[in-house]
Amino acid sequence: MNRRNFLRTGTLAAGLALPALARATAASATPAAGAAFAPTPETGWRRFELTTRIEPLAADGATRVWVPLPAMNEADWQRPMGSLWQGNADYMTLVRDASGTEMLYAEWAPGSAVPQLEVVSRFATRDRAVDFSHPHAEPLRLPPAQHAHYTRATALLPTDGIVGDTARDIVRGAKTDEDKARAIYDWIVDNTFRDPKVRGCGTGDIRTMLETGDLAGKCADLNALFVGLARAAGLPARDVYGLRVADSRFGYKSLGKSGNVSKGQHCRAEVFLERFGWVPVDPADVRKVVLEEPPGQLSIVDPKVIVVRKRLFGAWEMNWLAYNDAHDLKLPHSTGDEVPFLMYPQGEANGERFDSLDPDAFRYTLTATELG
Repeated sequence: MNRRNFLRTGTLAAGLALPALARATAASATPAAGAAFAPTPETGWRRFELTTRIEPLAADGATRVWVPLPAMNEADWQRPMGSLWQGNADYMTLVRDASGTEMLYAEWAPGSAVPQLEVVSRFATRDRAVDFSHPHAEPLRLPPAQHAHYTRATALLPTDGIVGDTARDIVRGAKTDEDKARAIYDWIVDNTFRDPKVRGCGTGDIRTMLETGDLAGKCADLNALFVGLARAAGLPARDVYGLRVADSRFGYKSLGKSGNVSKGQHCRAEVFLERFGWVPVDPADVRKVVLEEPPGQLSIVDPKVIVVRKRLFGAWEMNWLAYNDAHDLKLPHSTGDEVPFLMYPQGEANGERFDSLDPDAFRYTLTATELG
């Protein structure tokens, strides 16, 4: 089956909703390259299309694939607009679990000659920026079930032992939840490092990081450390797992990715503060700027670092999509272990998992396009 026939004969499984979205059109809405890093919702909504193509090797046994879909529907900063899928799998269905995580599940019977799958998702995003000078007049509260959910421990995010001890040391003397969150954020920026040798985005094993004193890692490590320490300090917090889909509009080479984004996965974090609600943070990207922003190995007091450090407590540039905030997922129909998070396509054949961090061997590509 050639590429053209594949596209023509695939099975349509879900419609693409295309709501009208207001977009800023003034020249000032799009910052020029090199402009100060200043995400703001005033720049309006942007629409994107993400295409996931998977062609796993044929296997003697059943072949299964799970593709994460944009599932976080947040009125202020992300609106999923639906997904289409087509391919020659024997079974394809959308799965939404109790956490709200959405994925496409596809299965090929043993001996399928040329497994093929394509998923097209559309979504709209808008930059986030919290104005800390304008708190809510009355304290905000999460419903009790959500508060319990976002302060709980998970397999890789314990809140006791060294995690709890470290959190107490960091927030000692902090008077408000905002003070606590800022103290944890600053501690992560000052004490961790981005390690380019870590595969993918890391694993997020924060107890091991603290016990060994090895505080190097990537986004799923460093931002997970923020989430775990925040929860240990009594603050609701969550990892948000997603994908970079466009270059940064502010000229930061390290803070964007466009076109082929197969290796553009990025985990961010949020903390719930009673005067502001969910607040976006990203200490891992501060360390990414330090390591990767040209000419590389910047000082923590370099102007490029100072500005992103200030902004990434309370702001996200939304050249990025959010898949979900789930931990410890059991993939439906899988014979393998739980996955700590779902940010990469997953697959298995003959009871063995594919390496989701090696798209060339797994044989998948992710391509992002901004829609006019």
